[in-house]
Parts: sequence; structure tokens; C-alpha cells
Amino acid sequence: MAKLTTAGRNKIAGKNFAGPARSYPIENASHARNALSRVSANGSPAVKAEVRAKVHAKYPSIGKEVEKRLSKRDR
Repeated sequence: MAKLTTAGRNKIAGKNFAGPARSYPIENASHARNALSRVSANGSPAVKAEVRAKVHAKYPSIGKEVEKRLSKRDR
């Protein structure tokens, strides 16, 4: 994953964040995969759903298998 500095993070457009308050940057595929990983470990069910939806809208092929596995676990 590309290293993201504070200056670099501040340059990312708001639409390229998947979570609330500019959390979970998804400006590239690497960060999108990382966002899915981090939210699955630390997010509430509502935030998990929001991040997954935004990642899959931007990168349809990322995390389909992970989503199926996690949704079964969240039930």
C-alpha cells in the first residue's frame, strides 16, 4: 500500500473517503482494500455497510468474497 502522509491525505477529495469524517481513504485500489480490512476489524455494523458500499461502487471487483464472508459473520 502506498504511504499516505498528512499533506497527501489533505489533498484527497472528500468523495474518495468511504467512512464518516473523511475516514477510510479509497483514492486507489490499494487503499480501498485496506479500508475494507480496517473497517472489518474496527467499524460498527453501520460504518462497515457504508464503507463496503462505497468501495464496491468505486471498485466493483474488490472484496466480493470478503463481503460474502463478513456479511454471514455480521448476521
